[in-house]
Parts: sequence; structure tokens; C-alpha cells
Amino acid sequence: MSESKLSISIRSFLDEIATDAVEERVVEYVIREVRNGRKLAEALADPYVKNRLSDEKLAHVLENPKVIGALESEIRTAFASKEFGFTD
Repeated sequence: MSESKLSISIRSFLDEIATDAVEERVVEYVIREVRNGRKLAEALADPYVKNRLSDEKLAHVLENPKVIGALESEIRTAFASKEFGFTD
């Protein structure tokens, strides 16, 4: 038995809302990790991120203005303090 158009539309809408909620939690996680001094690549490689988002959704997270703002802030701080994190 096939689903009606309405049922398919509702299911698609609910899936999108769930995906958006997961994406938002990952955005907040990445921002928190970067502000705590982790490199962006390290935070993105975490199982928490990898297990929740496809590569396509991860690219969308990187375009998020909040993530970009957090990275810009960390870059400004690094330049102001001349602490670029190249040495351990």
C-alpha cells in the first residue's frame, strides 16, 4: 500500500525538522570546542560530529554564520596575542 502525498509531505517535513535540530546541536558543539582551544579539524573529526552528519550536512554546518563568527573570533584573538598554536 503506498502512502498518500499528504503523508509523504508530513514525513518529509518531520524528518527535516529532526535533521535541523541535530545540525544545530552539532553547530553548538563545534563552536564550544573551538572556543575551548581545539582546532576546527579536530572538532569536525570527533565521533560526535561524524556519527550525526553526512558530508553534505557537515558542509552546511561550516557555512553556518555562528560557526564562521566563532572562527573569526578565535583568529582575531590569536593575532592579538600572537599565539597561533603552531608549537605545543
